[in-house]
Amino acid sequence: MKHRGVFLAGFVGVFALVTGVVAQQPPTNLHQVGDHWTAWDPPASQEPGAQIHLIVPGDTLWDLAEHYYGDPYLWPQLWERNQYIRDSHWIYPGDPLVVGFEVTPLETLADMQDQVEETGQRGDGFDRSTEPPTALGFEADLYCSGYIASLDRAFPHRVIGSEYQNIGPTLTQARNARRAGSTLEAPTGKVLLSVGDIIYVDGGAQAGMLPGTLYTSVEPREIVTHPTTGDQVGRFYQYRGQIRILSVQETTAIAEVSASCGPLGVGSWLEPFQVQPVPLRRRTPLRGVNDPVALAQLEGAPMIIYSQDDVVSLGTNNVVYLDRGEAELTPGDLFTIYRRGASGVPPMVLGELAVLAVNERSSVARIIEARYTILIGDALDPK
Repeated sequence: MKHRGVFLAGFVGVFALVTGVVAQQPPTNLHQVGDHWTAWDPPASQEPGAQIHLIVPGDTLWDLAEHYYGDPYLWPQLWERNQYIRDSHWIYPGDPLVVGFEVTPLETLADMQDQVEETGQRGDGFDRSTEPPTALGFEADLYCSGYIASLDRAFPHRVIGSEYQNIGPTLTQARNARRAGSTLEAPTGKVLLSVGDIIYVDGGAQAGMLPGTLYTSVEPREIVTHPTTGDQVGRFYQYRGQIRILSVQETTAIAEVSASCGPLGVGSWLEPFQVQPVPLRRRTPLRGVNDPVALAQLEGAPMIIYSQDDVVSLGTNNVVYLDRGEAELTPGDLFTIYRRGASGVPPMVLGELAVLAVNERSSVARIIEARYTILIGDALDPK
């Protein structure tokens, strides 16, 4: 996608294809670096021998990943190598990109996979350090998930109305069903909002709102209790999508629903949108079933405490929530999933998960491999 001469790279995964996400407005802190303008602070020098691409008009991280790596879905690796770019949506002609690293040929990967299937492990002849890092999830896992926080979490803004409230009369039940004395009312317009709908937000210029700013719609959900202790961990707050401010008035703002993970409505809470890169890691085989961690090591270990949409039987690609936050975990951490067996029986290897995002008291993770059904309460050991 291209927008006003500045070139977008992000939201190219499932999230963009399903929800039609709209990129945020360009950064406003443009400054001159050498002979070009940029919002970033590119390094003055690069590591010796690094392969550099100088961005030209028309470039996108998507296209550059296809050109240099043969797969446009590897664009997060470009972003990972060039961390001076603070927002993957915007790259600027004249800025340098480090693009070179060795990608294992498909034929080699196929041979490695064949050996794994035959022996259950990779042969010593393969150098894992040459394998390219891969994305541990999708943007939808991050932007359509949520987090666990305090029960009374406060939000800065909320949706106070939509265009649909003003396009037709509001019918009382008495007029509609001819039941005298009823005070129930129902709007005749659309109630549940989705991409492209125009809404009204509180705050406006007095609250420092600016056109182009993105906010995330958040819905408070159920209270989460710890599966072992029964203590309240907090409340689950689910992301419902994103809204983009179109214009601001003194105490209100007009906005558009720019991305949707599900219907949102008038009264939805809003918090500032934060870019969350999908972490990258080099994958290694699942820990052997004949070499489990010691049972004592799982005492006090991190644990799966919640699953979105009340999913009970969990497996590969399910998003889950852990009882550890930013003080202990980092995006990109990998864990082996275990289930404690009967007394005297070693823990059973169930699968593997990857931490995608962390907050104060919990983390979002994605199950990337499962041997058997995974349940709330299963324990984790760092890989």
